[in-house]
Formats: sequence, structure tokens, C-alpha cells
Amino acid sequence: MTKPRAGPTPEEIKEKRDLEEALEEGLEETFPGSDPVNVIQPAPSRGDGHVKRSG
Repeated sequence: MTKPRAGPTPEEIKEKRDLEEALEEGLEETFPGSDPVNVIQPAPSRGDGHVKRSG
């Protein structure tokens, strides 16, 4: 049997906090994005006539 864990160490807490801060900073620097993510593939336009799309 394994022993139950007492909780995160101070080093683990600091590492997690640093990671969360870095993630938050990265999100703030990239927000707002120019365009929202498209969930579906849009229909081809006339200019796309030469492009073959798989569906």
C-alpha cells in the first residue's frame, strides 16, 4: 500500500503558481484574437474554384 500524500510541497505550489501566471500573461498578450475559431469549413468561394477540398 502507498502512503497518503500530505499535500503539495512549497516547491510544487510555486511551480504551479509560476505556470499559471505565465499562462495568464500569454493569454492576455494574444487577446483579442483577430478572428474567432471556425468550427465548420466554410463553403468555397468563386476564388477557391482551383482548390480541391475534401469533406
